[in-house]
Amino acid sequence: MNSTHHSLDYVRKDLPVNFKKIGLILSVVGLILVIAAYYSDPVRSAFNNLVFLMLLTSIGLGAMFLVAIEYIGGAVWSTPFRRIAEFLAAVLILVPIAAIPVYLNLHDLYHWTHTDVVAADKILSSKSPYLNESFMLIRIALFMAIWLIFYKIITGNSKKQDESKDQNLTTKNIKISAIFMPFFALTITFAAIDWMMSLEPHWFSTIYGVYYFSGTVLAGLAAVTFLAVYLNEKGLLVKGLKSDNYYSLGALLFAFTNFWAYIAFSQYMLIWYANLPEETFWYLARWGGNWKFVTLGLLVVHFIVPYFGLLSQPSKMDPKRLKFMSLWILFAHLYDIYWLVMPTFSKESFVFGWIEAGFLSLAVGLILLIFNYKASRENVVAIGDPKLIRGINFRL
Repeated sequence: MNSTHHSLDYVRKDLPVNFKKIGLILSVVGLILVIAAYYSDPVRSAFNNLVFLMLLTSIGLGAMFLVAIEYIGGAVWSTPFRRIAEFLAAVLILVPIAAIPVYLNLHDLYHWTHTDVVAADKILSSKSPYLNESFMLIRIALFMAIWLIFYKIITGNSKKQDESKDQNLTTKNIKISAIFMPFFALTITFAAIDWMMSLEPHWFSTIYGVYYFSGTVLAGLAAVTFLAVYLNEKGLLVKGLKSDNYYSLGALLFAFTNFWAYIAFSQYMLIWYANLPEETFWYLARWGGNWKFVTLGLLVVHFIVPYFGLLSQPSKMDPKRLKFMSLWILFAHLYDIYWLVMPTFSKESFVFGWIEAGFLSLAVGLILLIFNYKASRENVVAIGDPKLIRGINFRL
């Protein structure tokens, strides 16, 4: 498998000027539109802010999961790309900021925050020990603190290793990543329940957390894959990487596309088969009016296109195909979050206009700026990791 050998050939360079420039333009334009949106239509803006929040959480947490799973599994092939995931995990820093407008508009978003409504509803009254504003604020603050603490420790050790070459830091990160995983599983599940599932507090799904997890990992993988290919083409990664090094990224994108489809179908099938009114209304809301076209589109965009786009082995290694499919999957995940959130706001038909475009522009711009900031101060490759040379030498 590893018939060729390379010494470490890496020189840190700044990202292309356009990378930061595009990030600044998108961020400024997006911020202006978002401010105007809250002035024009605060309720619609609050729902879009929730989509924005869940997208940032997906990118940051998905990337953090990839970093942790590499350490736990002792993966070699991903080592040349791990620092990219570490940089993307820094998006978690933005999550508490993005959450502030959501909390300022809780009454517009969540039915269960109205005490008079809860008092008159037996189901909501029984859920009130969990679904109340104070407890939700405590939970989410705790989740964010956990994410940021683990992010700081794991990426901090990785950065130290660039200078010290201390292999004990890898051992420490393996142990810390193992501790992080159960926290990750619990916090991502309850964050999905608190932020999105509770938009319809009479409805619940025991698989909802896994559904969001599958999309989160896909989003993180897609972002890492696109940037890995892009940076390698620009000569910013370590020399010696070939198309073989991309294969596992493509294979994981394909695998998690199927996993997402399996979870999505399982949730739908069980609710359809039981045919209980207290469960089916959630799907019926996504089949009413123009929403049926969005629902059918989700099947095509999130499953059929990436499935056939990544089905063959050559497609999992082709740089152009991987860049295109990565951007497609990121769009598909945004589409999915929109489908989960927005029917609560507009039940008759979907809405898309300058307000939605503004939040999207701000999200993309901020992610680019965060990545550029990290890349301007740290190595884009984990040059101190003892597995790096073997990762470069990986061949199918």
